[in-house]
Amino acid sequence: MARVICDMSMSLDGYVTGPNDSRENPFGDGAGSLHDWLFVDPGDEERAMMQESLDTCGAIVMGRTSFDKNEGDGGWGEGGPLGDTPVFVVTHHAPTRTYPPVYRFVTDGVRSAIEQAENVAGDKVVGLHGATVMQQGLPLGLVDEIYVHVVPILVGGGTRLFDTLPSGIQLEQISTVVGAKATHLRYRVVH
Repeated sequence: MARVICDMSMSLDGYVTGPNDSRENPFGDGAGSLHDWLFVDPGDEERAMMQESLDTCGAIVMGRTSFDKNEGDGGWGEGGPLGDTPVFVVTHHAPTRTYPPVYRFVTDGVRSAIEQAENVAGDKVVGLHGATVMQQGLPLGLVDEIYVHVVPILVGGGTRLFDTLPSGIQLEQISTVVGAKATHLRYRVVH
């Protein structure tokens, strides 16, 4: 069965986007370097982490905001964030226009989206993209692991990864890798 993993870059003060994020400014003010560890001279361990994520992902679940900021021209083009890997977009209202078949819009909640993604992913990983999807799935017991790439910047505002969670969620540390541009933390959620 698929493992459900939230894998996000985060500032030291807990933000995954800065203030004023939009389609034109997808990471928000002051947060443009959150993913430099991936794209600007990554180390061997960081390249291996990224390759593992690419090789093991069988489906993606994201919120409508992440989708709207990145789909199509100027974003991912005709595919999703990982090309043809199926993407389940959690939304209150399905769009009226058509999108490439890689996208499936789910209007009955994050549980349904994750279950559909697990069915498609098989024994591969379901990747959660976006703070809100993780914040909804974790309290429901639907998240198996959390990978956080802590980048040494202080953004000061925007979207926090761990903003609206109930207390008492237990994690077990899997690994820590200190890279040149980020510290990479992996945790298993104790169910």
